[in-house]
Amino acid sequence: MANIVNKLFGGSSKSSTTEDEYTELDLTKYEEVMDDEPAETYIRVAELTNLNELTSLKKEIYDGNIVMIDISNIKVDKLLLDRALKDLKEVVMDVHGDIAGIKEDQVLVTPTGIKIDRSKIIGGRY
Repeated sequence: MANIVNKLFGGSSKSSTTEDEYTELDLTKYEEVMDDEPAETYIRVAELTNLNELTSLKKEIYDGNIVMIDISNIKVDKLLLDRALKDLKEVVMDVHGDIAGIKEDQVLVTPTGIKIDRSKIIGGRY
């Protein structure tokens, strides 16, 4: 399975950090909702559990939205994961967007005109 992700996205994103080392952050005081101000592009967060959900995810991409997809629920089924990633990659090619794996359980998909920079900004440098 990691081989499929590596083949599609290149490289490995293994980290020596364990879940216990992470701190849960409460960022609600920094969030502000402006319902009356529509946007051209939204960042949608999704969880993929079966192939039926791909239709709505593809629509979001075709509509010009950025989609962050949690694939942790389908990683155990190699065929399902491969099919889902292949379908998403086809949409990306169709709209000239971009797709990249983020960590082990996340996939970022962007629409036309938005590319993913795969270098990390560390200490203000690339």
